[in-house]
Amino acid sequence: MMFADADQFFVRLKATWVALFPGQMQALVSVTTNAVAIVVTFALLFAVTTLLERKGLGRMQNRYGPNRVGPWGLLQPLADGLKMLIKEDIVPTGADRVVHFLAPVTLVLCVILGFAVIPMGHNMAATDLDAGLVFFFAAGAGSEVAVFMAGWASRSKYPLLGAMRAIAQVISYEMPLVLSAVAVVMLAGTLSLVGIVQSQEGYHWGWLARWHVFTPWGLAGFLLFFTAALAESNRSPFDIPEGESEIIAGHMVEYSGFKYALFFLGEYLGLFALAGLGSTLFLGGYLPPLAFLNWVPSWIWFLFKLMMLVSVFIWLRGTMPRLRADQLMEFAWKFLLPMSLFNLVIAGAWKFSRTWSVPGGNLSRWLMGAALLALAYLALSRLFQARHKPRVYRYV
Repeated sequence: MMFADADQFFVRLKATWVALFPGQMQALVSVTTNAVAIVVTFALLFAVTTLLERKGLGRMQNRYGPNRVGPWGLLQPLADGLKMLIKEDIVPTGADRVVHFLAPVTLVLCVILGFAVIPMGHNMAATDLDAGLVFFFAAGAGSEVAVFMAGWASRSKYPLLGAMRAIAQVISYEMPLVLSAVAVVMLAGTLSLVGIVQSQEGYHWGWLARWHVFTPWGLAGFLLFFTAALAESNRSPFDIPEGESEIIAGHMVEYSGFKYALFFLGEYLGLFALAGLGSTLFLGGYLPPLAFLNWVPSWIWFLFKLMMLVSVFIWLRGTMPRLRADQLMEFAWKFLLPMSLFNLVIAGAWKFSRTWSVPGGNLSRWLMGAALLALAYLALSRLFQARHKPRVYRYV
């Protein structure tokens, strides 16, 4: 009973709060409460993550991270926020001031909308839409418009070039991202993210979770989704839109002060949203990995998985070099996209092979799917590498 109370603590707290208002106001109060809770939670998570990322990268690069503001540098996010608030907001003379202002606001709002359909625990989805996955991708597409608005409204060549390059990258990697999610929809039979989590309930052999990642198509889909998510969120090695050594700060060149900070807030919120979606599609969402861990509250499992994926994002940023623009585009169209399409075929074969009578049962199906995916990976890798011979550098 105690564990059930902890699991549904926030649900009951919200119900108690909403019940304090008259009946005609309760729907509005419920929606407002959900929105405020999402914004506050992930804004605080943004502050914590920036601190952990800077300290983690410092350790990886054998240097100190933030250690001056507050004990062990723990107040550094607060100092950064205050600095951005008091910095002067400089707008170019020829810029479209309205669009220039709306661009970062639009980016943040579009990303926050995606959190509305992600279930963060039992009964903890702000709204359970029948087409929740479609809503998530549709809301996220608004961020591309915001990037274009920032580049166009600045009336400068560098922001415009940076915006065009960012949009080309995001659109290219959105295709394998969506196709990797389509495989989950095929097997789960629903576009509702709550329904997708529920389709992963139960355990193999009574103890191992029935997550999609424990299937050959699910493992491949998760790796494809994760790689595309790196590019979608402009993280290394796909951080070309903000490649300071190549194009200064991309579409954010003409931004300063708090509007500049809003772009980074939107980027990190997008990172959290994609990590949450990835855990929902492939890692069981708020479900525990092992049966005997059911006593842990579901929202803790969701946050744990989300932060583990974010930690991998940070680790890759500190270890991998940036790709060239041509390598980035070719990798999306000539490797990730064909691999995503082939994974759909494997997912279909996995679904319809349930009724087959084959020796070994699920083990044979697993080996068949893994073998086909390995062959596709090797074939595409050979074709991709054949077009990119190693460079030979000669020095005088």
